[in-house]
Amino acid sequence: MWTVEDVLLKIHGMQRFGIKPGLFRIKKLLEILGNPQEDIKVIHIAGTNGKGSTSSMIDSILRAHGYRVGLYTSPYLEVFNERIRLNGENIADEDLVQHALEVFKALEVMKKQGIEPPTEFEVVTALAFSYYKDKDVDFLVLEVGMGGRLDATNVVVPLVSVITPISFDHKEYLGNTLEEIAKEKCGIIKKKVPVVTSLQVDEAMKVIEETCKETDSKLYKVGEHIKFKLLNDDLSGQTFELCSIKNYYENLKITLLGRHQLSNASTAVGAVEVLSDYGIPVIKEKVAAGLYNARWAGRFEILKEKPYVIIDGAHNEAGCEVLKKSVLNYFGGKRKIFVLGILKDKDYINMLKILVPIADMIIATKPESPRALTSKELKEAIEGLSLKNIPVINEDDIEKALNIALNCAKEDDVVIFAGSLYMIGKVRGLLKK
Repeated sequence: MWTVEDVLLKIHGMQRFGIKPGLFRIKKLLEILGNPQEDIKVIHIAGTNGKGSTSSMIDSILRAHGYRVGLYTSPYLEVFNERIRLNGENIADEDLVQHALEVFKALEVMKKQGIEPPTEFEVVTALAFSYYKDKDVDFLVLEVGMGGRLDATNVVVPLVSVITPISFDHKEYLGNTLEEIAKEKCGIIKKKVPVVTSLQVDEAMKVIEETCKETDSKLYKVGEHIKFKLLNDDLSGQTFELCSIKNYYENLKITLLGRHQLSNASTAVGAVEVLSDYGIPVIKEKVAAGLYNARWAGRFEILKEKPYVIIDGAHNEAGCEVLKKSVLNYFGGKRKIFVLGILKDKDYINMLKILVPIADMIIATKPESPRALTSKELKEAIEGLSLKNIPVINEDDIEKALNIALNCAKEDDVVIFAGSLYMIGKVRGLLKK
């Protein structure tokens, strides 16, 4: 009898990187499974930052309309099951085991046929498609894992393609320029399938526009076809007005913090409104309710007050810029204690150049990943920048680093845990206890 632990051990034991990129493995695997993805209505989301928040808002809006909605995201914060959700609930252990075993049988067929085994992400994606087909979802909000063109999710023809802000990340796989990275992200754009894009830098927007022209895809841009205006912003949330593709909304509210979430929310509304072109009704009141109820853990999430404790998965330069703006916006006058844990394959020097100047104290720690910088290496990098003469403490153990930060903080201070999601998820679990 297989257990969840057995299944995850086998999945995590599969190769992640180092094999030839391509869609041939996932296509073969899905073919053996009966191509479950072909029977699912998909909203496909790619981008560098904001994919998770935008996906969660689209999911929440569709659920507010009464639809049965799947949400596929990565990575997870606390438990693997978070990656595969149905109507806001994680996939049940028994469903995870059942569909994993179906995929494992298909892997045996591939092996007998002499086909190269798929990667871990390809296996999980196939498992998710199998599960959502079995559960007969009305819609699947499908987040790209990395890139887009060669991502395992890019085997679908969606109802709408969504591009969130594009910036530098995964340069070793996606390219060294914004144009190269944007081309990979735009690989999810299909012929005559409408596209909704968030606010973008000029280099990325040019690639998006060119791709849409080549594929004869209608393009809707936040900032041009979809316009928002902030009305109020405090720790309870943000209120704004929105003139979208189909409707005008005069008083929308989201509880997700950070001004960047207004662009994400506008993108989400635009993506849902495009569905009306397929005869799918979109109701203004349901849109508003869905946005208000949307949640996304680990993104400028306040877990405690007195002192304020915030976790944020700012794992690249763009994420750190957004975090810096949010911290200064909401907590500009407070003493700021940062607990940082970063992976060594990130551009951590530039990340530190953004965050260190606004910190009053830093505790360097080590995410639970073989790719992580040690706390000693991170401390040396911080001190080597000579940006600010502040206390820097290093502690590999995340729980100990957490306790150091809380013991150093006074009631009026703010403690910010930032960097790798591997670290953020661990902190979230500890704080919830």
